[in-house]
Amino acid sequence: MPELRRRILIVEDEDSLVVTLRDRLRAEGYEVEVAFDGETAVELGAHPHLDLIVLDVALPRKNGFDVCRDLRARRVQTPVLMLTARGQVVDRVVGLKLGADDYLTKPFDMSELLARIEALLRRSRTAAAGADAVVFGAVHADFRSAVVVRDGAPVELSGLEMKLLRYFVDHRGALLTRDELLEKVWGYDAMPVTRTVDVHVASLRQKLERNPSRPEHFVTVHGLGYKFMG
Repeated sequence: MPELRRRILIVEDEDSLVVTLRDRLRAEGYEVEVAFDGETAVELGAHPHLDLIVLDVALPRKNGFDVCRDLRARRVQTPVLMLTARGQVVDRVVGLKLGADDYLTKPFDMSELLARIEALLRRSRTAAAGADAVVFGAVHADFRSAVVVRDGAPVELSGLEMKLLRYFVDHRGALLTRDELLEKVWGYDAMPVTRTVDVHVASLRQKLERNPSRPEHFVTVHGLGYKFMG
């Protein structure tokens, strides 16, 4: 199965740089969205489908430092790579303290930017695969303590629902067939039917989705299975 295309948000108000970054990242196989100001960046940056945010510091309406601070305050864990024309150490320190994962000073070489993006995405995938906790939307799930909270209120999940959620999280963005879920979550000895998977996914949606009838996280791939987009 081909690897899922990674989605990057570029936050930059300089048109020529946006065109350069967008075209090069798309040529490298990434999906790209663009925000031209800080307020739009906060709105788009909170979207759970993003894999990385490339964030300029000097922005209209809200600067990059404030954008990073606001996203982290919303518990958005998407990696952030900050771009700025400033070279002072204090600016780098401020960015990192506010939650940025890396920092690159303009003007920069495109090959270095691509290398830093690849490193952040690789680190993010590794962390996600072994994470004992995850945040998506308004949900915080701690697998070590088996505690799930939505909008600050505890949510009761059965043991199988918790196991299914963990499998979804560990395979974020991948197409998961019903047969795979039956094998990996229920096991051969349980002898369930495919309808069992649908019932449990529907239960997770009811408990964890903002709008269960229009799921954002537990997405049906018609005729094939499900994807977790958290």
